[in-house]
Amino acid sequence: MDQYLDLFLNYIVVEKGLSKNTLDAYGRDLAHYLEFLGEQGMATPAQITPSSVIAFLSILKERGLSPRSRARKLVSLRMFHRFLLAEKLAANNPAALVTAPKSLTRLPHTLSPDEVERLLSAPRSNSRYDLRDRAMLELLYATGLRVSELVGLTLQDLQLDVGYVTAFGKRSKQRIVPIGDAAREALLDYLGFARAELAGDSGQAFVFLNRAGNGLTRQGFWKMIKRRALEAGIVKNITPHTLRHSFATHLLDNGADLRAVQAMLGHADISTTQIYTHVSRERLKNIHQQHHPRG
Repeated sequence: MDQYLDLFLNYIVVEKGLSKNTLDAYGRDLAHYLEFLGEQGMATPAQITPSSVIAFLSILKERGLSPRSRARKLVSLRMFHRFLLAEKLAANNPAALVTAPKSLTRLPHTLSPDEVERLLSAPRSNSRYDLRDRAMLELLYATGLRVSELVGLTLQDLQLDVGYVTAFGKRSKQRIVPIGDAAREALLDYLGFARAELAGDSGQAFVFLNRAGNGLTRQGFWKMIKRRALEAGIVKNITPHTLRHSFATHLLDNGADLRAVQAMLGHADISTTQIYTHVSRERLKNIHQQHHPRG
């Protein structure tokens, strides 16, 4: 079955233009699926039935995968089998009628405005690394960029004279996001005093660089934000996506239009953005319970 996986991955690279992260996720999901099929003695698509797909999802459930994770893997399976059917490598799609596991909507974790201020103030000095980290944190909170978009920014993506950045999101979709005065000033400080020292003779086009003068990775940023959160005395489990969630929630809390937030986040479907309205309602409910005499 590995030959079919190779054909499928080549197809989604050429035809779908998916990002490397998405491609890797499909590859992992389907490698586990094909391994399961091999253990069941299935060597051709013709041998795979809806029961085979359900059995694979059941194994994942037994291993403790959440309904959300299993539903995501089912998406990979459906696309794979749809490809085999379209290419006449299979006579049917055994995943087509398999329903996705239901899961409760999980509200994203956010920081309060005070916690955000403490986090953004954690890099206090004017060292090259503090200037870099402060610029990254300010920019992430000001724009709601995905971390992959943040570390992927190049110098030509910055339009600081007019106050925006150009981000390239999922499927290389381009969008323009305003950055605000605080992030702009932090970026100018970093670019003016620190970036050249980090770049050395590397000639890197990435905006944010590591000690070796190369582009900072997502893993590098993850470690940085964890360290800065500890310095700020924030005990919540914070991830790079936490500032993106906080950006959207705080905008909506202060009356921003849902469609505008959708555009800034780069969501293809507004239902994805609407999760942040639930966060705001949950916060109002907690405030009511804490402060109303009959809460």
